[in-house]
Amino acid sequence: MINLLIAGNAFMIVSFIFKFNSLPPQLPLFYSHPWGEAQLVDTWMIFLIPLLLNLLYVVNNYLYKKFFSGNELIKKMFDYLMILLIVGFTLIFIKIIFLVS
Repeated sequence: MINLLIAGNAFMIVSFIFKFNSLPPQLPLFYSHPWGEAQLVDTWMIFLIPLLLNLLYVVNNYLYKKFFSGNELIKKMFDYLMILLIVGFTLIFIKIIFLVS
């Protein structure tokens, strides 16, 4: 699972570096806010997505080891949840980067 997380992080970093020269100074990140200026943040804040992904991975592993150690069904559920989160967050990051550049 850690290999998938590392691959997702690497893919996000490579796509950011690849499109860095064509990125605007502000990116739309907060899509729950009203359209316009409220959605925009500085370019460096796009890294909140991988930071949140890594934080969720650590919390997920902590919760499993603390409360559900040895339960194979819960382990599978946590693994599938993490796969969904890693793929989802990576695709969201990539989509934002490629849409605005």
